[in-house]
Amino acid sequence: MIDSVVLPILKIVIVLNALLVAVTYMVLLERKVIAWAQARLGPMRVGPYGVLQPIADAVKLLIKEDITPTRADKWVFTIAPVISLVPAIIVFAVIPFGSSVTLFGRTIPLYITDVNVGLLYILSVASIGVYGIILAGWSSNSKYPLLASLRASAQLISYEVGTVLILVSIVVMAGTVSMVGIVHAQYNSGFWYVFVQPVAFVIFFIGGLAETNRAPFDLPEAEQELTGGFHTEYSGMRFALFFLAEYANMIVVSAVATTLFWGGWLRPFPNVAALSVLDLIPSWIWFLSKTFVFLYVFLWVRATLPRYRYDQLMRLGWKVLIPVSIANLIVTGTVKVMLL
Repeated sequence: MIDSVVLPILKIVIVLNALLVAVTYMVLLERKVIAWAQARLGPMRVGPYGVLQPIADAVKLLIKEDITPTRADKWVFTIAPVISLVPAIIVFAVIPFGSSVTLFGRTIPLYITDVNVGLLYILSVASIGVYGIILAGWSSNSKYPLLASLRASAQLISYEVGTVLILVSIVVMAGTVSMVGIVHAQYNSGFWYVFVQPVAFVIFFIGGLAETNRAPFDLPEAEQELTGGFHTEYSGMRFALFFLAEYANMIVVSAVATTLFWGGWLRPFPNVAALSVLDLIPSWIWFLSKTFVFLYVFLWVRATLPRYRYDQLMRLGWKVLIPVSIANLIVTGTVKVMLL
């Protein structure tokens, strides 16, 4: 009863609350990082050094008038932000945050569940989020959100092909689709996969930027062209849900990159006995530290790189990333067969 019901529910509650807090403060972190890049301070008024600014923003959005356009499809308009947010949250059901901890004499794995098709589950569920953007653009009955939704769908299709091909290379190396199994495979091999698959990691991270609609691939928003993109007509909490979904997806991409390429919860050089002192640091701290580094890179990229033109976006996806992904898969498969 405890192992099958109580512990999973407790893990879900902890992960859900931690994720929502992290997403809320990612907004503050982004504003601070961009401010530092522009030689200014960022939010400083609400709380010491602005640390309470996310709470003030949440309260403002909660009490703000929630407007629905007269000619919008009200039901679809309302449910679209939820469709964007929910997939980003439930992905964390199969992401391992650490190896295990011992509480009250009981060993508790630091993940909600481990399914043998964990990576396939992530790809399937994460792809649903774009439907929220498409439905938001269509249901708003406005030309700018509709154009943004078309951009988002084309962008997702273009970059998901190359991303999936790259992930096949990781599956070929690990011999499993389980997220926990991939981490164990890196431990057994004695190295993180980023050292033997650097091209795969770069393509995955570029694809992650594009699929989360982050700069320099934020064409579905593109304020200069589409005023606000797919959330132009949104306000109040429905507007906030889209932002929560975007930052939750950033955390998903960072967590998956950590798990697949950077050893997940493993310390550097996990099989080197001379570095065993690093085992004193809990596994979940290693995982969260690596994930935070990737999140910082997301913010740094937005602060430094200009937005692509739409034709450049498509050209990069179809003429560069997909051919390179196919070549990487062929090389990986060939080397794997030769080493067997």
